[in-house]
Amino acid sequence: MQLKVLGSSSKGNCYLLDNGKEALAIECGISFKEVQKAVNFDVSRIKGAIVSHEHGDHAKHVENFIQAQIPVYMSTGTLHEVIKKFKRPYLSPLMMEAGCIVEIGNFRVQAFDTIHDAAEPFGFLIYHPECGMVLFATDTHYLHYTFAGLNNILIECNFRQDILDANVESGRLPSALRARTMKSHMEYETCKGTLLANDLSGVNNIVLIHLSDGNSNASEFRQGIMEETGKTIHIAESGMTLNFNKSPF
Repeated sequence: MQLKVLGSSSKGNCYLLDNGKEALAIECGISFKEVQKAVNFDVSRIKGAIVSHEHGDHAKHVENFIQAQIPVYMSTGTLHEVIKKFKRPYLSPLMMEAGCIVEIGNFRVQAFDTIHDAAEPFGFLIYHPECGMVLFATDTHYLHYTFAGLNNILIECNFRQDILDANVESGRLPSALRARTMKSHMEYETCKGTLLANDLSGVNNIVLIHLSDGNSNASEFRQGIMEETGKTIHIAESGMTLNFNKSPF
């Protein structure tokens, strides 16, 4: 199984779990043309897509996925917000509920509640025999839960408090945006604590996603979390492809 990062920022988010025969799209915030390129235009192997919440950098292109006959799953609250912008009202995403498992090809997806300024945001536990158990959590202040049996992790590490505060003090960032960031996104220390609260013994890859352009430091985040966890840490960047298997090989 490969993880393909098509976008991981406020400009657009989309990730593919793809083994060449079947793929799952996580987020629909990137142009569908870019998604087509990522699967060599074999769109039929994308068995489905899951969307965390309705904000444009995560859900802007949902309608294009559905038009391409790809089922797209999201919470009821997210669905109600997303369809308000549809040009084709006869198209509709599919609803999923927190705690319930949805089977998408050989992927099994369980949603859980997250904390963000959105209608009903979700994180996801994703299982596939090849990649094992994957935790996906983005655009959330923190996580209520811990998870067992993890093999790979994609987790938001959006900002660090001292960098954010310095940007506000210098006038580069309005104080209102500071407040919104702190209530809606995961801070570096919170990310570290969240990871350490879970059993990481079976984890092969930790991918830090959705870093803020101005309020983060990718190299320091990677080094710090690597030292704390002892795991392989990646910073998600557009165009990145990683081996995302259940075993390290």
